[in-house]
Amino acid sequence: MPHQRVASLLPSATEIVAALGCADRLVGRSHECDYPLGTEALPVCTRPRLELKGSSAEIDIRVKEALRDAQAVYEVLEDILEPLEPDIIVTQSQCDICAVNLADVEAAVCDWANRDIKIVSLEPNALEDVYTDITNVAEALGVADSGDTLINRMRTRATEIEARAKALQSRPRVACIEWTDPPMAAGNWLPELVAMAGGEDLFGVAGKHAPWLEWEALIKADPDVIVFMPCGFDLRRTRHEAEQMAQRPGWSGLSAVKSGRVYLTNGGAYFNRPGPRLSESLEILAEILHPGEFEFGHAASQAGDGWEQFTAS
Repeated sequence: MPHQRVASLLPSATEIVAALGCADRLVGRSHECDYPLGTEALPVCTRPRLELKGSSAEIDIRVKEALRDAQAVYEVLEDILEPLEPDIIVTQSQCDICAVNLADVEAAVCDWANRDIKIVSLEPNALEDVYTDITNVAEALGVADSGDTLINRMRTRATEIEARAKALQSRPRVACIEWTDPPMAAGNWLPELVAMAGGEDLFGVAGKHAPWLEWEALIKADPDVIVFMPCGFDLRRTRHEAEQMAQRPGWSGLSAVKSGRVYLTNGGAYFNRPGPRLSESLEILAEILHPGEFEFGHAASQAGDGWEQFTAS
């Protein structure tokens, strides 16, 4: 197969292409693609239409205003993308708030004359969908065998951890927080990962989008473990958001808080990216839910970048 030119317009797709051994085919990326190392040198082909800095509450207000006015949250930079002459563009149709969507990409390339461009759209609602997306990208790249190998490796790792977790007596009740203001619980593939890691997800439903989380519901459920994983945030930003949530009434009385079982994770690098690093996300959850039983080196205290214990200042 001739050497393809691939533009990846979302971070998880970039990681999939790289994990399939095709990083050298990438010619363009989204504004959020930052892994693996070297990806940041690629031309940036998308950008947000609104300011995404600030607190989760401020971002939520801006996004809702954009959606209310029927404005896209992100845009394709056609003047950068077209000269790159991609043969394949990888985008998504799962969430309009997470990245540019399929319709925007199709509109951007519809007038490109005499160009045969394949658009691969990912839609990872559940863990099995992630494997399907990897298969679809691998087939588009002509490396189906590499796709099978990657999926088998991810499945095997998940099966190993799940089997070890099932043998343990404890199964903590877990609240995964994907957004803090307003609060949202994690959905889609996260409830599956929690179950595999040996926990019981209290609010998320596998295969369903993140549900809104009423504060009173969190207080009433009184989880054994609380895991913060705000979408797109690293540990530093997550720590700031958790400190704000910790000021709410009833926080100090929660069992997870009193037992010191509140954790911050690097959601932007792991949990929010439905690609190969979901294997590491599962390992992080196993370390958090069953300390002493699982140790993979993802904790910040062990020089990892995956998670740390939270104590309100």
